[in-house]
Amino acid sequence: MEYRFDFLVIGSGVAGLTFALKVAERGTVAVVTKRGIADTNTSQAQGGIASVSSAADSFDAHIADTLAAGDGLCHPDVVEAVVKDGPARIRELMDMGVRFNLTRPTEGLASDEGPSLDLGREGGHSMNRIVHAADMTGREVERVLVEQARAHPSITVFEDHVAVDLVTYSTRIKRGSVVTAHQEICCGAYVLESATGTVHTFAARITLLATGGAGKVYLYTSNPDVATGDGIAMGYRAGASVANLEFVQFHPTCLYHPQAKNFLISEAVRGEGAYLLDHKGRRFKERYDPVQKELACRDVVARAIDAELKKSGAESVFLDISHKDPGFVRERFPNLQQKCLEFGFDMTKGPIPVVPAAHYMCGGVLTDLDGRTDLECLYALGECACTGLHGANRLASNSLLEALVYADRAAASALRELSAQNAEHHAPPPPPWDEVGTTDSDEGIVVTHNWDEIRRFMWNYVGIVRSDKRLARAMNRAENINEEIRAYYWNFKVTSDLLELRNIALLARLIIQCATRRRESRGLHYNIDHPKKDDRLWLKDSILRRPFIN
Repeated sequence: MEYRFDFLVIGSGVAGLTFALKVAERGTVAVVTKRGIADTNTSQAQGGIASVSSAADSFDAHIADTLAAGDGLCHPDVVEAVVKDGPARIRELMDMGVRFNLTRPTEGLASDEGPSLDLGREGGHSMNRIVHAADMTGREVERVLVEQARAHPSITVFEDHVAVDLVTYSTRIKRGSVVTAHQEICCGAYVLESATGTVHTFAARITLLATGGAGKVYLYTSNPDVATGDGIAMGYRAGASVANLEFVQFHPTCLYHPQAKNFLISEAVRGEGAYLLDHKGRRFKERYDPVQKELACRDVVARAIDAELKKSGAESVFLDISHKDPGFVRERFPNLQQKCLEFGFDMTKGPIPVVPAAHYMCGGVLTDLDGRTDLECLYALGECACTGLHGANRLASNSLLEALVYADRAAASALRELSAQNAEHHAPPPPPWDEVGTTDSDEGIVVTHNWDEIRRFMWNYVGIVRSDKRLARAMNRAENINEEIRAYYWNFKVTSDLLELRNIALLARLIIQCATRRRESRGLHYNIDHPKKDDRLWLKDSILRRPFIN
């Protein structure tokens, strides 16, 4: 079946739904999401949204903190634009019905009157500026966006639909007597309906990638199962540039318990004064950063924990906030406390075991200040995009901020682009999906085996600490697996499991490729063979693009 919409949004987190709501007043919108509409990284975001929201704070301070965290690779114009637009996006969410934590109206918003936001603090921030809804901010924002998207008459939501690939077509440019073809315009996507196994064609005048993160490329991650890097992989296969994929942020504190799977202990716990302890109950972070200690940026904290674990042979370190008032802990972190109790830990009475886990991809599909990629009619937002905000390391709680600001800018740009399109510019009807010659697979073990192998070698060789030898070993395995998957992919009918495997395999290779090229240590990329930062050669983004075949 072929569907036709003005806008195709792939992903249903904060970036995708915000964009969808803003463009739906002027066109029809399809929102395609691989599980349920709320099964997103956004719904898992505990900490909050960084935004200058008090008279004691300033844009300059937030900009400086972001640039410091990014270790030289942030784009200053992007940082300034995102930070300065933050308060307006917070007020917009409040007007939509998002229930942020409030205190008594003593200070008010930085540029408006009204109730005072209860502001938290997280690692890398010099001021309290984290706007939050208890300890599940993302879930509250997602709740409001989902309600409004479902109620909008111009938005159609396709749940349990998995994007396969983007559809592109070539423009023909005549220079003199020479005609050249460039595959550079996106006109939609092929999408698998999971329940029936049917691949549909979604034709669109504007397509948005908002597929979230890629934590499932690694063995241990804080991300939900949907985070398989689909948008980055699809964008690269279609010919869009990707950048800075070596910068994978490992969250320092995931709960260590065999049944906890991917449960994150929010950065805000350290922001409220929790200590990190070694296996003997001693604070150790001051040995690695005597000034910021537990409030250092995530890359510093994660490497410190990794070093402690390797030195001691212990399975975890510990996070302790039990010295704080128990009533405050229960009120500030109700969901965290309840979840810890389910696993037998009481945050108010003693330390809880924690370990680092893959958390956030700072690179992605390369975009400009309006979220446009270098494929015409294709935008990318949120964690699957590389906007230039995060540089070599994301500052805590800047991710939801980035998604909100860029969704607003991208929507305005996409509406202008839609208005400018004329009859000659419309894409031809995309060809239907072709599965001639394919059969149902009877070799499911190929998927499960390669899935496990990729995630394990990425954790062991391309994790918190890397080396040239580890990267070379990882690349050898990644290339072999990608070749095996390519042969398998074209012989059998696609399934959601196969599509996710194909995407994490490609993303693993691209991460390794970027990491191998960057022969220095900067931000989240630490290579023991190149331990120093080299601004002379590497003060630049790592950019990859699929070779064009004419």
